[in-house]
Amino acid sequence: MIDCEKEVYTRLAVKLRESFPDGINITGEYVREPSSFPHVAIVMSDNAQVKSYQSNRLNDIMSTPIFEINIYSNKQGQKKSECKAIAEVIDNEMTAMNFRRETYTPVPNLENATIYRLVLRYQGMTDGTYFYRR
Repeated sequence: MIDCEKEVYTRLAVKLRESFPDGINITGEYVREPSSFPHVAIVMSDNAQVKSYQSNRLNDIMSTPIFEINIYSNKQGQKKSECKAIAEVIDNEMTAMNFRRETYTPVPNLENATIYRLVLRYQGMTDGTYFYRR
């Protein structure tokens, strides 16, 4: 299996910390209750082989990773704007890595309406060295 989760996570985390020097909480897994805000969860939710690139070799030649990114903010009066600003940084970086955005969806937080949540989903293709636009 070609596992690019660490590389993508690291690139996004570095860019987000540069862009939000006042602080941003970033994790590589889903957290039910973030310890601080704004919070970003970057998770590789799928990683399938590309059938047209399969061969008799035992290792993958190409895979199509899918990343789901959840953004949370509780900033008084600006939670939606803060999520959108974070999403823009993520979108620019993921696009630069040749990922295609599939989803940009606000999700109602029924348990706590003071927290705004935005879900982004990206898909790309990789040979383990480079990322390709699918």
